[in-house]
Amino acid sequence: MPTITGKLTLILPAHDEEGNLERVVGRSIAVLNENVPDWEIVIVDDGSVDATPQIADDLAAREDRIRVVHHPHNRGYGSAWRSGFAEARGEWIMCMDADGQFDLGDISLLLPYINHYDIVAGYRIDRQDPPHRKLNAAIFHMAVRLLFNIHLRDLDCGFKIFRASFVHGLDLRSPGALINLEMQSLARQRRASLIEVGVTHYPRQAGTSTGAKPSVVLQAMREIIVLRLRIWRTGLGLGGAIRLLAGASAGLTSLGTVFRKFRRR
Repeated sequence: MPTITGKLTLILPAHDEEGNLERVVGRSIAVLNENVPDWEIVIVDDGSVDATPQIADDLAAREDRIRVVHHPHNRGYGSAWRSGFAEARGEWIMCMDADGQFDLGDISLLLPYINHYDIVAGYRIDRQDPPHRKLNAAIFHMAVRLLFNIHLRDLDCGFKIFRASFVHGLDLRSPGALINLEMQSLARQRRASLIEVGVTHYPRQAGTSTGAKPSVVLQAMREIIVLRLRIWRTGLGLGGAIRLLAGASAGLTSLGTVFRKFRRR
């Protein structure tokens, strides 16, 4: 097992994860104790309305290496990551979804690369999501390729390790699910290094994902256009204008597909 120099901060964004959080944190503590000499966990309760806030506080009360950030209302996935980044004290920052669909044991697959890359990104070898979520993901990745010319196996996989000095140098603004896209776009501007590593994805055992709601899909499409314009203005080149027009056309077509699908549900 490669030696990790410095502290690792594990960020766990959690929204209504009362059925998963304690199990995920317990497993995470066991894995970190085995693999990482110096670690901390930051749980970001993103405006949960179930027992998640109390569970998180109870976990922190029992383990002084756990801290909790509470959002007074649901601000979105990206805002949860940003709050976690602001709270992180480690030289390395890892993000993992708190829904139980990843096993922190797979950190052993990422650690061999952390001294050589700014971003070590997991990709789901066999994504364990319903068909409509896979459809949404395919539409999203098509828009990303057209608008940003970013070609990754699994851009929005919630299992990544970042060099903290890279993260803290970013001007991150995305409130929602586009935080991964924003970070990768800025990483390209800064010529940050990245490698993707295959990890296991598990079916959700408890709780309900909100990522496929029509309102979330529409918000993501709006954020894609806004982010493309922002990145274009900051210097990714005139080719962005062409991709913007092509992507907008593809996005409208894709959005129509999403609408038809949800009308049939």
